[in-house]
Amino acid sequence: MASGGKRIVFTGGSGKAGRHVIPALLKRGHKVLNLDLVDFPDPKAGVFTLKTDLTDSGQVFNALTTHYDFEGYERGHAETAPDVVIHFAAYARNMLVPDNECFKGNVTATYNVIEAASKLGVKMILVASSETTYGVCFSEGKTDYHSFPLEEDYDVDPMDTYALSKLCGERTARTFARRYGNDIYSLRIGNVIEPHEYERDFPTHVNQPETRRRNAWSYIDARDLGQICDLCIQKSGLGFQIFNATNDTITTKEPTAEFLKKYEPNTPVTREMGEFEGPLSNRKIREVLGFKEEHDWRRYYKP
Repeated sequence: MASGGKRIVFTGGSGKAGRHVIPALLKRGHKVLNLDLVDFPDPKAGVFTLKTDLTDSGQVFNALTTHYDFEGYERGHAETAPDVVIHFAAYARNMLVPDNECFKGNVTATYNVIEAASKLGVKMILVASSETTYGVCFSEGKTDYHSFPLEEDYDVDPMDTYALSKLCGERTARTFARRYGNDIYSLRIGNVIEPHEYERDFPTHVNQPETRRRNAWSYIDARDLGQICDLCIQKSGLGFQIFNATNDTITTKEPTAEFLKKYEPNTPVTREMGEFEGPLSNRKIREVLGFKEEHDWRRYYKP
């Protein structure tokens, strides 16, 4: 582990986002243990996966004090709690399992991870929340956003179980941060885009913008999400925080104000937005964390 690197326990690292975020963290000198039910998809990455049921509190407490690989036994001492816990594991959307199981699994796992980490003295915890909390992604029928841009002080009021489970996670994070005085940051993660998906999906995203309404014409490149996680780790002392985790720009050909006036005329715009600023705005991570995106969608698809 490089000087300054952190020991990180990462839940759900074998999933769509984690399989890119973990390599980004490793490149930045961190050491990572993956808690998941399936192995990390890239066997060459050198990521050890501990098969862990996060809905079992005892397994979570044990997993947070497990060696990161078999070499740990050579160091001659038991593993202590990690420096950082990043919790991405969840049922990733509605309709994977029945709604009650989605709610129970996501809420219980998030509670168990935050509780165990806090009681073991972990000072930095990152928790994956979701763009769905803004209430349109999984709404019944076509519903309007309250206003643009969507920022962290928005009155989130979703209609669906998945987003509700994520709001419960945010409240759990706030509760434990207040009780233990640690830093717990909830990331409202946008629609995650993997590198191969630009060529495949963005011709539709850009040329048929109605298909992106439920995602607020925004996205997060999975690799840039790795940068966001690293910036969070570096920015201690903020207590409980919510951060939108999205890239900078709207996924349309037209500038933001022009597009919203044309396609969302009934939704008020509460402040002047950047020319191509994403409606699900990442202004807070740019101003507070210093985020500078590396993967603008226009690098990979030219409309």
